[in-house]
Parts: sequence; structure tokens; C-alpha cells
Amino acid sequence: MKKFFKLLMIALLVCSLTACGEKAPEEPAGEETVGGGDLIIYSPNSDPLIEVAYTFGEKYGINVQVVSAGTGECLERISAEKENPQADVMYGGMNYANSFKEEYVPLFEQYTAAGDDKLPEAYRNFNGITTHYALDGSAALLVNIKEYEKLGLNLEDFDSYADLLQPELAGKIAMGDPANSSSAWAELTNMLLVMGDEPYDEKAWEWVSEFINNLNGVQLSSSSAIYKGTYEGEYVVGVSYEDPCVSLLVDGGGDKVKLVYPSEGAVWLPAGVAIIKNAPNMDNAKLFLDWLISDEGQGEIAKTTARPVNPSIANTAKEMTPFSEINVVYEDMALCGTHKGEWQQRWTDMFTAAQ
Repeated sequence: MKKFFKLLMIALLVCSLTACGEKAPEEPAGEETVGGGDLIIYSPNSDPLIEVAYTFGEKYGINVQVVSAGTGECLERISAEKENPQADVMYGGMNYANSFKEEYVPLFEQYTAAGDDKLPEAYRNFNGITTHYALDGSAALLVNIKEYEKLGLNLEDFDSYADLLQPELAGKIAMGDPANSSSAWAELTNMLLVMGDEPYDEKAWEWVSEFINNLNGVQLSSSSAIYKGTYEGEYVVGVSYEDPCVSLLVDGGGDKVKLVYPSEGAVWLPAGVAIIKNAPNMDNAKLFLDWLISDEGQGEIAKTTARPVNPSIANTAKEMTPFSEINVVYEDMALCGTHKGEWQQRWTDMFTAAQ
């Protein structure tokens, strides 16, 4: 995936505290000036969540700079720069990228954001580095309406993972690489959870093998290429995640694409953010994490198409399907983390063999 920088320079508003000849009042003892300076973020997040970071910058007069790249690419950067960190925060991609992969943990600061203890217990900081700020739907099947119907298939009948094995879809499904994409990895573990007789059993892997065969060599390196390519008709079905797919609907794309949650079950995972070890703008990094899980920050996330981690704050987009209409299932995150490297390699071996 091409790396690109999206820079937003926030002008600092300088207010004169004195009239001519008057002395400005001193700040109360013990209080520090909040805001100003820079905050550099590495993020695989979609544009609406990136905008939340810029909203934070505007509030505190902080020059927020976001480097958008895939999860694997962000982690490679952080690892390569560990002796001289060039960024402050990894925003997104944290639920699996390092929470259960010990080699990445030393790359991040031990920090628990203010208000973490007020979140639902399942979504609190459990490893000392990861603050959870939103819930990501890991099972989202985006269907290009016109292209699907051109195959002679009935869109009303498409409602499951099982439907991905239809021979008409061979080579027309967009899927990411679970070894390098956090969203593709979450999709794989969702499949393994629901497609066997028991969670993560061999029958589920047999189904994954059939699915890989039907991909017919299509495996994309960018999660954004999946939903964008499906929207444009390059692919018939995109195996994606909820946030960007709902964004397409919010932007008026409902006449081009349909979002399907697999009837076998869909998982929502807590998205995480963490401070990079020895971040050059440490105070601003901590302030960003605190703000993200505050009522104000959660309210900004609720305006996007990600679901706030605070259940008392509801999304504002009418295009968000309520949980009551979805077969929501719950993943064994610790088990998946333990087997992450093994399962990623198994996918890679199966995909290579299928070619």
C-alpha cells in the first residue's frame, strides 16, 4: 500500500491577556498549560476516524499529523524507528497487532488512560498499553448490487459466509492478507469461530480452504482497496469490516452496494490505540488517549460509522444496523492471540498451495 501523509496544520490562537501596561495574571500554582505543540499519529483507520483525531487537535490547538498506512506497515515503521521514534501514537490496528504478540509490546508505553475503569470490563486496558476506544465489526460482506445481479444471482438470497462459495463468485471476491492486515486477520478468526461444528475446529479450516480456492488468487494488500474496489465494481463481493462499508452507505452509496452481516455470526472487537515508546510528544499522546474515551471523544466517534466502546453513547447514523438485528457472537481473543502466528502461516501456506 502506498504510504501517504495527510497533514492538518492547526493555527494556534494567541489571545492577549493584558491591556496596555497591565501585567497578565499568573496561572494557578500546580496547573500546567494543556495543548499546543504536535502529535504525530500512525494509523490504518478509515477517514472518518482520522477526522476524530483532527477534531481533538482543533480542540486543544495541537498540530495533528496523520500517516495513513496498513497495520503491518505502521508496526514495521515503529519497529524500525524504535531507537529514534518519529511518531507518538498508533491509532487503530491494536486489537490483534500487538495485544497478543509479545514481540510488539516493548514498542509501546505502559499507560492507562483516564476513565478506562469506567468502560465495560471486557473492553478495559488489559495489557498495560492498549486503550480501547471503539468497536469494530470484523464481519462485513460488501456486495456490489449491479455486478452481483449480472451473474444471474438473487441478492436477497445472499446472507452468509456460505454464500461466498458460489462458483459464480470465483475470482470476484476481494479479501485481504490475514498475515499483514488486522482487518483481514479479524475476518479469518470470525470465519474460524462460526464455520465449524465447534469454534476454530478442523471443519472450519476445511471451509476456509474452500473459500481460498474460490478467491482464485485474489488477495489484496490494502484493506481500503477491498471496499473501494467493490464499490467501483472491480469486485463483486468485498470481505471487509463494518466502519468503511457503512461510510459508503452514509455517503449515498446504498444504490450501488449492500452490506451483509453473515447469518452464521458476526464479531465486534474493541479497537485499540497505544502510545509509542519514548514518544517525542508524550504529554499530547496521553491527552489524546484520555480524550478518546471521554464522553466528548466517544461522542465524536458516535458521529462516525464505528461504534463507541462506551455503550451509553449511541451512533447517530441511521445506516447503522442495530445489534438486535444481527447475530452477534463473541470471540475468544486470548485463544486467537495465542495461535496468531500459527494460523497466519497456515493461511499463507493454504493460499500459496491454491495457486
